[in-house]
Amino acid sequence: MKSAWYWRVALYLAATVVVAISVFPFIYAVSTSFKSGSALFEPVLWPSSVTLANYVSLFSLAEQPFGRHILNSIMVSVLVVAISLFIGVTASYALGRISFKGRGLLLTAVLAVSMFPQVAVLAGMFELIRFLGLYNKALGLVLPYMIFTLPFTVWVLTTFMKQLPKELEEAAIMDGCGPWRIIKDVFMPLLWPALVSTGLLAFIAAWNEFLFALTFVLDNNERTVPVSIALISGASKYDIPWGNIMAASVLVTIPLLGLVLAFQKKIVSGLTAGAVKG
Repeated sequence: MKSAWYWRVALYLAATVVVAISVFPFIYAVSTSFKSGSALFEPVLWPSSVTLANYVSLFSLAEQPFGRHILNSIMVSVLVVAISLFIGVTASYALGRISFKGRGLLLTAVLAVSMFPQVAVLAGMFELIRFLGLYNKALGLVLPYMIFTLPFTVWVLTTFMKQLPKELEEAAIMDGCGPWRIIKDVFMPLLWPALVSTGLLAFIAAWNEFLFALTFVLDNNERTVPVSIALISGASKYDIPWGNIMAASVLVTIPLLGLVLAFQKKIVSGLTAGAVKG
């Protein structure tokens, strides 16, 4: 029985409200980033005169090398994604395809790691970073970021790995393939949707992380963009450069939007549909 028309209308209205509430902050940030001077405080969504002064001044701030911070964030996020996916794929193969005693307990322990808040592990991680000589280095953020990217990556990839047909692995073994070749040549092509979705979420988590980046890096040239935006300041505490802050927010949001739009077709279910046809 088809649902009544008014339920569909209500659903569309609710979806419209949710989208509007979600998108409005970004639209406001874009609008404000193109304003300057007193226009920043005008009660209009779009400025009467568009200017790129905020974007230009953002990269010329003496106290905040924003361009360098963007490169630091890109480097850290890409390394986190690469390492997380490599460890996640190999771990998920062991946890999802190999039967051994304590497998379920181990998988639960991996997931339990993500239940601890960042503050709970901050002191211990600080001592570890200092011991490894990674303190005050952007590269040193890769290790603490793995705390909240690896558990999710391993858990999701293990779930997908369990769904892959056994016939594929058995056929590869009959052809003389070892575990690494099975992962690389047989499972990887089928895991692309899962790899894209988990990799994208890991990238977003590393890109937006603030607490560890603020605590473990004090060198201004080694900071990442979330901390960089937080430290943008004016001549006094009453002179807050909202235009620069909004311009920076827009610049760090655009890569995430681009990645989501580029890979949205990969984030789907039915990974192995038709994999063993023929």
